[in-house]
Amino acid sequence: MTISIAGRCARTRMLGVAIASSSPCVAARCAFARAGVGAALSQNVTDPRLGQRALDLMQQGFAASAALKQIVAAAGAYGAYRQLVLVDVNGGAALHTGGKALGKNAGAQGMDCAAAGNLLADTGVPKAMAAAFAARPKLHLAERLLLALQEGLIAGGEAGPVKSAGLLVVDKQPWPLVDLRVDWDDAPVSRLAELWALYQPQMNDYVTRALDPSAAPAFGVPGDP
Repeated sequence: MTISIAGRCARTRMLGVAIASSSPCVAARCAFARAGVGAALSQNVTDPRLGQRALDLMQQGFAASAALKQIVAAAGAYGAYRQLVLVDVNGGAALHTGGKALGKNAGAQGMDCAAAGNLLADTGVPKAMAAAFAARPKLHLAERLLLALQEGLIAGGEAGPVKSAGLLVVDKQPWPLVDLRVDWDDAPVSRLAELWALYQPQMNDYVTRALDPSAAPAFGVPGDP
């Protein structure tokens, strides 16, 4: 029902996630990232509290693997229903897939990233996503995550049709640098790529407007930077 990836850029220390699912509004429930801390995904039979808990633990100084152990231990029997993906600010990654995860399921770790999926068409999908992410280290983190998500679809994706997708990236500020979502569409990952192409040229101007509006480009017609 879901494919996803969490990653870190070693150059910029940005953190983020990309996710797609046959369920609506997947990013609203499953995608989490906090600047200077980490990124997390809580999926399968999801509990959004686990994503926030993962970020809280990593903010307290726990590496991704140590945070995951605490979360799984505290989940008790419900941990069997959860699939979790964590990446910390130092690039450490951790994965958990419970014994009651849906359908074909798998996870894979790569350099500064981890990917996972359930109800997959092919168990090699997460590995293909992690490889795609690692292959393009000079691109913007959002671009790398999006390309990894696209590669996941090429490798087989989910067993059923994908209907929603999201892309979340944090940088130095307490708000997201990128937070794009397609909540219901016949081709949500393609639509997400279109949104990224629209947003990317304006992205940094919105940060400038928040921090120093006197230095920001002049406002123009709706849609201009």
